Amino acid sequence: MKLCFEGELEELLPGIQAIVPELGITLELARTLDEDEGLTVVVGSSSDGLEVKYEPDAGKAYIRYERRHQFYRGLGLIVQHARKGEPLTRFEKQQFDTIGPMFDLSRNGVLTVDAFKTMLNRMALMGLNTVMLYMEDTYAIEGEPYFGYMRGRYSAEELKAIDDYADMLGIEAFPSIQTLAHLEEFLKWEPVKGYKDTKGALLVGDNQVDLLVERMIHSASAPFRSRKIHIGMDEAEELGRGKYLDRFGFDDRIDIMTGHLNKVLDVTRRHGLKAMMWSDMFLKLAVGNTGTESDYYNTNTKIPEEMARRIPKDVDMVYWDYVHMEQEHYEGVIANHRPLGCNLVFAGAVWIFNTFGVNYGMSLNASNVALQTCKREGIREAYATMWGDDGNEGNPFAALLGLQLYAEHAYSEEQPEWSIVAERAKFCTGIDADAYLLLKDLDEVPGSEPDNRKQSNPSKFLLYQDALLGLFDCQIDGLPLNAHYAALEEKLSDARVKDAALDWIFEVPQKLCAVLKHKSELGLLLKHAYDTADIAALRHLATEVIPVIAAAVDELRVAHRTQWLKMFKPFGWEVLDIRYGGVINRLNTASVRLLAFANNEIDRIEELEQERLPFSTVNRFNGRGVGWSSHYYRMASPNVFFHVMNPF
Repeated sequence: MKLCFEGELEELLPGIQAIVPELGITLELARTLDEDEGLTVVVGSSSDGLEVKYEPDAGKAYIRYERRHQFYRGLGLIVQHARKGEPLTRFEKQQFDTIGPMFDLSRNGVLTVDAFKTMLNRMALMGLNTVMLYMEDTYAIEGEPYFGYMRGRYSAEELKAIDDYADMLGIEAFPSIQTLAHLEEFLKWEPVKGYKDTKGALLVGDNQVDLLVERMIHSASAPFRSRKIHIGMDEAEELGRGKYLDRFGFDDRIDIMTGHLNKVLDVTRRHGLKAMMWSDMFLKLAVGNTGTESDYYNTNTKIPEEMARRIPKDVDMVYWDYVHMEQEHYEGVIANHRPLGCNLVFAGAVWIFNTFGVNYGMSLNASNVALQTCKREGIREAYATMWGDDGNEGNPFAALLGLQLYAEHAYSEEQPEWSIVAERAKFCTGIDADAYLLLKDLDEVPGSEPDNRKQSNPSKFLLYQDALLGLFDCQIDGLPLNAHYAALEEKLSDARVKDAALDWIFEVPQKLCAVLKHKSELGLLLKHAYDTADIAALRHLATEVIPVIAAAVDELRVAHRTQWLKMFKPFGWEVLDIRYGGVINRLNTASVRLLAFANNEIDRIEELEQERLPFSTVNRFNGRGVGWSSHYYRMASPNVFFHVMNPF
C-alpha cells in the first residue's frame, strides 16, 4: 500500500516514518500517486476529538485530530479498513484524558530501549497516550553507586531516548519511583545501611534520607519532558517499626506518613513536578491496622475527617484494584476515596505477574467493569499495570490484547464490542485475539475457578516444584493436567504465524507446555509407584520419563533466554538460569535416588514416604482454585533458602 499525505506534517512526520515500515506501507512525501496507485490522506486539526474518514472509490482518506497521539490511531484505522477496502467514517471523543500502561522495570526485567520503541509503536497505533516507567532502583543517581548496582539501571541518556521516542508519537512518558518503601534491592547493601529503617523502608526523619529522596526525584524526572512523577509510598506496613522506633521512639504512623509526604511534596513542588501516589496506605490506616487487601478495599471503609484534613490536596491519589468484577465494588471504593479531596486516578492490571502466561480471564473481565465504572464516575486517568513479581517470568508483549481493551475503552463511551477489540488487536499487533487468549490456559486449568478469578498460577509452581517433595501434589491430585498441557501445546503450535513480527511471544509458552505435559503429574506418579512398590514403574520413570522432562526443561531455558535477551537487559536473567538449573539438577537427583531404590542400594526414599498436604488454604477444596504461590523459593522447597536474623 502506498500513502501520500497532504496537510501540516512537520510534527507528525518522524512518527509516521517510524511506524509505516511495521505496517508494510510505502510513504511518498511528495504528491506522485496516480488515483489508482495509492491513497491520499488529508490531515487536519480538530477541536473535539478524532475524526477519520476513508473513501475507497475516491482513493482518499481524512484524519482530523485534536491531540497528536490521536493521529496515529487514526492512521491505523485507515490502513486497517483500506486493506479490506471498507469505507470508514468515525468520530471518537476520548473518554480518558490519559490512558496507558505501567511497565514494571524493577523485578529483573529492564526493557531495552529498542524493545521500548517496539512497544511504543504498538501503543501509538492503539491510541494510548501515556506510559509509566516503574523504577524502584533501576535509574542512576550520581553519587549512589549501589543504587541499581548490577540491576540493569537506566542511564539518564537511555531514559531520554525513551522519552524522545515516546514524545515523537505523542505519548507522555514519566517515572514512577519509590520514596518510602519497596526499596529492598537498594537497602540490602551494607554500605547504605544508614538510609534504612526496615529491610524495605527508608529511615524517615533522617537528614541524609531527605537529601537522598531529593536526588531520587531529580535523577528520575530530569530525563523526561513530563512534569508528572509517581512517588509510590504503597505497602509501607513496616513504617516506623525498625530503626525509626529505636531512634525516635513510637509515633503514630499517620503522623510519620503525612510528615514524610509533605517533605517529598516540598521537593516535587520545587522541581516543578506534579506528584501522584498509591492510595492504599491511607485506606489501611483508616481501618486501624495494616490490613489485608479486602480490609482496606472494603466498601465500608471510611476516611476520618482528621486524616483527610492532613493530607495535601495537590497530590493525585492512585486507586489500584486488579481483581474485582463487580460495579458496586468499584463505586464503593471510589466513594471511599472522595473524602481525601485529591484528584483520583485508577490503576488496573493485565495480569502477567507470577506466571508464565497472562490471566486474561480475570484481567479482561475486571478491566471492563473497572474502566466502565471509572468513565461513569468521572475519573479521567487510567493505567494498566503489568507487574513482574518474583523474577518476571511473564512477558509484557503477551499483554498487548489487554492494552488494546484499555485503548478501545478510551475511545468508546460504552463498553467496546469484543469483536472490535479483537479486530483492532489483530491489526495493531499482528496476532489474533484467540491466540492471545490461549495464554490464559497456562493457568486456567482443570480445577481452577471460572476465569481464574482466584489467580491460580500452576504454570509456575508445577515447573518449579520438586518431584520428590511434591508440595502442590495434593492440590492437583485427580486433575488431568498432563493431558491439558499436551492439548495446549498443540493449540499454541496451530495458532502461530511464523512471519508475524510478534510470533516469538508464543515460543516460551509452547516450550513450557512441552515440559508440563510430563512434569505436572510426575510427583503423583512417583508417590503412587512408591506406595504400591511398583519397581518397574519407578525404574521407567527414572530412566525414560525424567530424562525427557529434563531435556524439555533445558529447551525451555534456551527459548526463555532468547526471549529475555530480545526484550530485556541481561541483568536478572541469571536468576532464571539458576532456577532452571535447579529444576534440572533436582530431576537428576530424583532419577538417581529412584534407581538406587530400585536396585536395592537404599531401602527407602524418605521424601516419598511423607504424607502430601495441601500447600495452603488456597486450593480447590475450598473454592480457591488449584493454588497460588508468590515466591519461587517456596515452590521449590520448604527448607531454608535464606535466613535473616534481623530483618530491620
